[in-house]
Amino acid sequence: MDLTCPLPLQNTSHVLLAHGGGGKLMQDLIDKMFATVFGEPCTSHDAAALPVSAEKLAFTTDSYVVQPLFFPGGDIGKLAIYGTVNDLAMAGARPLYLSVGFILEEGLPLETLWRVVVSMQQAAQVVGVQIVTGDTKVVERGKGDGLFINTSGIGIIESGLNIQPKAIAPGDAILVSGDLGRHGIAIMAQREGLAFESPIESDCAPLVEPVQALLKAGIEIHCLRDITRGGLGAVLNELAIAAGYQFKVHGNQIPVIEAVRGACEIFGFDPVHIANEGRFVAILPAAKAAEGLAILQHHNPNARQIGLVTTQNCGEQHLAIAPVIVENDLGVTRILERLSGEQLPRIC
Repeated sequence: MDLTCPLPLQNTSHVLLAHGGGGKLMQDLIDKMFATVFGEPCTSHDAAALPVSAEKLAFTTDSYVVQPLFFPGGDIGKLAIYGTVNDLAMAGARPLYLSVGFILEEGLPLETLWRVVVSMQQAAQVVGVQIVTGDTKVVERGKGDGLFINTSGIGIIESGLNIQPKAIAPGDAILVSGDLGRHGIAIMAQREGLAFESPIESDCAPLVEPVQALLKAGIEIHCLRDITRGGLGAVLNELAIAAGYQFKVHGNQIPVIEAVRGACEIFGFDPVHIANEGRFVAILPAAKAAEGLAILQHHNPNARQIGLVTTQNCGEQHLAIAPVIVENDLGVTRILERLSGEQLPRIC
């Protein structure tokens, strides 16, 4: 995309409160900043009329407050697009349409906003979705931390599978789609001005292709979940409790690249609790584990089968049983608990 930022807007290079006031400045911002990149559907009406005739739709919404706005491997705009389509993908849906809401702080450079908007459109083109409607609000200087983004997404579910935690069954295999922890460590390094011997980039990426590949291969997927805030530990605990069965994980099979592992050792972090933005857990019948893993490794060679679902009950009525246990190479086990909060806030 060869686009040039249309600055200045009404002889200003920064966001003004008037840009959110519903007048000419706001219309200029919409016409010259958003419609130039996203296209006319985002400005034509209060709601977008969409040609969807599917029997089953997926709908999701999310908000993005990451700091800094730009980081190795991505930015808040790219993160907002991929994060939303990834949530749709976890329902087995093919993403179609997105809405975008911008909360802008007075004083935000319009050049910064332009970079984010262009990044969003490029990410949308990668995954084949359209940004069809949106909203803009401006808050006073010092009240908005630059830029927040809210998105909603609609996708079509074309398979007959009911992909949800209640479909998880004893004996199921637990797979992860790639190495863990890169997003959280990349954000921390950028915030603190840290430089590692091996640069670490965020894993911010769309997950539609590997999920659709599993579905097209006829893999009977029982559950999918993207690994974001709280990391793998939070996801596995949440799914185990919802499914009602204990998960047993092999610690040596959890994929973590050496640069991330080294950074975690320095700062006292556990990689299983670090956020990701381009990884997911897939739970499927053990008989299909090898085929499913081969498909995931085609998209990311670091994909691994990390464990199994046991027959032990651990749902809401059996919480005395640890939902997730991790076994090391020596056969020693530990309980993988969920953290009470976030090790690294504002990472998405």
